[in-house]
Amino acid sequence: MNRTAGILIGFSLLSFTNAQAQKNTQRPNIILINIDDLGWADVQYNGSRYYETPNINALHAKGISFLYAYAGAANSSPSRACLLSGMNTPRHGVYTVDPPDRGKPEDRKLIPCPNKSVLDLNIVTLPQTMKNAGYRTCHIGKWHIGFNPLQQGMDTNIGGNHAGNPSSYFSPYHNPNLRDGPKGEYLMDRLAYEAVNYLDTVRKDKPFFLYYATYAVHTPLQAKTELIEKYKNKPHTEAHFNPVYAAMVENMDACVGRVLEAVEHNGLSENTLIVFTGDNGGVYDISHQWPLRAGKGSFYEGGIREPFIVYMKGRYEGGKEIKLPISQLDLYPTFMELAGEKSDAQLDGLSLLPLLDHHKTGYLRNRPLYFHFPAYLEGGNKETRDMKFRTRPVSVIIDKGWKLIENYEDESLELYNLNVDPSENNNIAGKKSRKAQQLLNKLDAWKSAVHAPIPQPK
Repeated sequence: MNRTAGILIGFSLLSFTNAQAQKNTQRPNIILINIDDLGWADVQYNGSRYYETPNINALHAKGISFLYAYAGAANSSPSRACLLSGMNTPRHGVYTVDPPDRGKPEDRKLIPCPNKSVLDLNIVTLPQTMKNAGYRTCHIGKWHIGFNPLQQGMDTNIGGNHAGNPSSYFSPYHNPNLRDGPKGEYLMDRLAYEAVNYLDTVRKDKPFFLYYATYAVHTPLQAKTELIEKYKNKPHTEAHFNPVYAAMVENMDACVGRVLEAVEHNGLSENTLIVFTGDNGGVYDISHQWPLRAGKGSFYEGGIREPFIVYMKGRYEGGKEIKLPISQLDLYPTFMELAGEKSDAQLDGLSLLPLLDHHKTGYLRNRPLYFHFPAYLEGGNKETRDMKFRTRPVSVIIDKGWKLIENYEDESLELYNLNVDPSENNNIAGKKSRKAQQLLNKLDAWKSAVHAPIPQPK
């Protein structure tokens, strides 16, 4: 090889490397914060006067918040399966936390449909797509859709497996994917430390996708003594009254604050998208979601509507509140578009970028949201249909502020106008039978299109 040819080849390689580096820096880093069992009303910016969430409040004040953001399902494993697959429950088959026939047999009139406890490994997950797009991928915290996040697209896994809750919030943790800290170390502090350490040390030659999915504020209710005492001495409200849970919420907020501070400290804020949300509503016996009805496990608003904040310095900011309905299913296609990645995966959500970047609204306003739950989940309360089940088998459609719930056991319909009745107090299916039928027709067409299984009589 002559000297001129060598120089040309070297220049070409340098140009390619520089172009690749420029491409990587243009694509934003993404941090997805998913809080376990945090209800819509469990943050101060949605009205809580008992819980203290100053860091989440600050993110809300400078970011873009969605007031009608929905999880893909009403409890943890199916919600996370929807989020990380981009598919609704009939497509991936994870409907509930096993088994689907929960509750007493004599109280169930139907045979629930088979349920998958984990996402099939042939489903291309969100982290796999981000990894294929050239992102570094890291999971910290709760996984709950499989046994090994490293098999489902993560380069790094700290604390994640198929466990739905920690054995203890204090070390020793008995978690095979998390080395124990000093005795008495608090799990949320530890996971925040791991997230900060990742942000401090991650190489900058590629963008990264960090999934910070906390175990808190899921049970067991365990918190630091000094915070518990603080809330024992603070006046509670009728909706929010548990000092241990309040202490867990405050600690969770402080840990989120540490992660956000690490983004600033490392000079990442102008090229890092932050999304804050939760996986399902709060547990009704622990924290009421008023004015929303019921809580975790129910398909009333308190079980499926979630806090949802988007922030990126210089791009998505301003303290705006958006009232369009969105779904966590929308995050997969949104992140794909930000990464410049195309996929053959069958996704049920829509990218939020036309709204965020170009202020387009009609495509979201006119898009129905669907839920399908052909199983049983025990543990009802005075805001569910009965005291035996949080939900019996149902399908749900939300369309332009109208919400229809199809109950399979008694073939009844519930119709609510969320625009005037967000608490779902007035079932107007009888008064608005034509509207109920229109929504039922749409729901039936969707169920047929996605091959949704229907529970059958015993």
